[in-house]
This record gives sequence, C-alpha cells and structure tokens, in this order.
Amino acid sequence: MKSPAKILLLAAAGCAALNTGLAATAEVGQAAPDFTLTDITGARHSLAEFKGKTVVLEWVNPDCPFVKKHYDKSGNLPRTSAAAMADGVVWLQINSAHPGAEGDYDNAAAAQWQKQHGVNAPYCRDQDGRVGRLYDARTTPHMYVIDGNGTPVYAGGIDSIRSSRPQDIAKATNYVSAALADLKAGRPVGMANSPPYGCSVKYSN
Repeated sequence: MKSPAKILLLAAAGCAALNTGLAATAEVGQAAPDFTLTDITGARHSLAEFKGKTVVLEWVNPDCPFVKKHYDKSGNLPRTSAAAMADGVVWLQINSAHPGAEGDYDNAAAAQWQKQHGVNAPYCRDQDGRVGRLYDARTTPHMYVIDGNGTPVYAGGIDSIRSSRPQDIAKATNYVSAALADLKAGRPVGMANSPPYGCSVKYSN
C-alpha cells in the first residue's frame, strides 16, 4: 500500500503533467493549438473555422525596425500577403504587445497603418499575450504557415537573411512564399523551421 506522502507526490506529478499539456506551444508537425481573437473591426477569428484552408500567422509590431524593413522600406510583406490571399490563403496579423508598449496601436491607428501599406488581412490585438505565448512567438515578424489539416508546416523568420536592411530582401529566400508554393504543389515543405529574427515581442512580463 502506498504511503500518503507517495500518493501526494504522484498526484502532484499528474497535475504537473496535465498543466504542461495545457501550456504546450505550437510545433511544426504537431496539431496547431486553437485560438480565437477579435480583429480591429470587431470580427472574431478562430483557427478551427479555417479547417481545410492554409493559414499564415504573422506577428507584427508597426514600430519595429525589422517590420519597417518589410513594410515601409520595401513593401515585401504586403506583397507576400496579398499574393497569398489572392491564392486563397487565410492571413492573420497578430500584435501581442501589452497595453502601452511600443507598437501597441489602438484600433484606429492600426487600421490607418494597414491602409497606408495596402494590407487587407485581419489585424488582431493580443494584448494579454495569450496567443503569442501559445505559439511561442518571439520576434516581429515571426511567421507560421499552417496547412489545411491544422498542422504547422513552417515556423520562423520571413526570410533567410537576418538583417534590418531592405537591400537584403532581394538576395534572401522568402521562406513563407516557399512554404506556400510547396503546399500548393503537393510537395513536402523544404524549409520547415528557421530562427525567427526581429524585435522581441513586447509581452507584459
């Protein structure tokens, strides 16, 4: 017969395992955790509703120099998202900055920023960082490509050159575009993971 102390230890271990499961973050090749976010127009979006469609998640901070590289100074990410959406891909922008942090634009300012750059993707404010942490989003930009089965097939940086210089874009491999092309062609995604680069996501702690 187990002693009370051993029973308590086993129970604690079970709770720890359960909590670890609940806190599990997204991984390439594993089912993507579901989430629901409300965008700046008031529309709600959950990952589950997009089953059967390819989804791209883009962590964004309009004030980050690395984001500016791909928006203000080149138009690279607006072109990438527009081409993907024209091909039927669902694209969601997520800003996980805490209230008052750098890049925590209010709804009106975020809408103006999108209009300035010709972006039509839903823009979601994740101010408590719940979804960002669920996906282990570390930088802006940090990208995920999720296939129609709800499985991440790419996670990491937007491209292969880790710099804030716009002139490097033309020399870089756009990993998101490459992953989307592989999916469309029915091929395994050639580059499934890369180190994300950019500004740190401005979580509350």
